[in-house]
Amino acid sequence: MEVVSTNPWIQSPERDAERAEEAAAAPSVTRVTPVLPALGPQASAVSAPAHAFPRRSVDPAAPPVALWWVGAHGGAGESTLEQLLEGSRANGHAWPHTDERTTALPPVILVARTSARGLRAAQLAATEWAAGDVPVQLHGLVLIADAPGRLPKLLRDFAQVVGGGLPRVWRLPWVEAWRLGDPVSPETTPKAISDFLEDVRTSYIAPNSLSHP
Repeated sequence: MEVVSTNPWIQSPERDAERAEEAAAAPSVTRVTPVLPALGPQASAVSAPAHAFPRRSVDPAAPPVALWWVGAHGGAGESTLEQLLEGSRANGHAWPHTDERTTALPPVILVARTSARGLRAAQLAATEWAAGDVPVQLHGLVLIADAPGRLPKLLRDFAQVVGGGLPRVWRLPWVEAWRLGDPVSPETTPKAISDFLEDVRTSYIAPNSLSHP
């Protein structure tokens, strides 16, 4: 089943094919590398959704937070990620909001489950950000498996559409031990999640601002 995105910041595969044919037919021998649109807020192209995520003010007197996890819905898993990455903080289901005089935008990674409900919530948050209505530095979206086993094709296609307009998308596996009540700790963390956390540390967090859990 073909999934067609209505998000205006996601390029159409058909248009990509047309551009490739046009380039091949061009008389010039100079190869031109197409410039893709920046993956960032594009208020002129994206309309904000009617339902917006709430804002939660950041206490200016509190210790600085290296990274905020924002759950797109209940049970997304942002609290678990907070436990695994020291210095990060789960902000529940709200965008962190700083004082207007603050020049640095709060660094954020969205968190959602791979269920249809989770993906729809992530799409809503991504659309709001793309419309330019959210004053945060959004690094991407992490999708956490909502059940063991392979994700159905319908949800895989939906996840691709949702992530198409975000800077980065990570996918994390189901952890049965945590479902059964085992404590969240490095000892019970699968390698895929440890690798993800290391990627976040090295890519988005200043050296020495966090210690390894």
